[in-house]
Amino acid sequence: MSAGYYDAYYLRALKVRTLIVEDFRKAFERCDVLVSPTTPTTAFRIGEKADDPLSMYMNDICTIPANLAGLPAMSVPCGLSGGLPVGLQIIGPPFAEESLLRLAYAYEQNTEPIGLPL
Repeated sequence: MSAGYYDAYYLRALKVRTLIVEDFRKAFERCDVLVSPTTPTTAFRIGEKADDPLSMYMNDICTIPANLAGLPAMSVPCGLSGGLPVGLQIIGPPFAEESLLRLAYAYEQNTEPIGLPL
């Protein structure tokens, strides 16, 4: 990266990332995990968005904050909408992988299977 763009882009991106990390840190002072949708829409049918890379990118928008903050997160199926699966994202504080796995297992044990075809 050329020196002229270092301050303009890279340092600004690092500052924004620091703000995201700090927001998550504050949230985890009040709760153990955060739960959110994995995607803003239900899954799309195979090949449906192959010609629309922006839509495919936007479908990942809910997972980006955890990745930017370097936090453990996972997605578990939580139901169907219009016959298509819906994902539930669980985000934990740093090094909380075991807690996420325990929560996902407890959720799985206490909910009905969604009956996805193999």
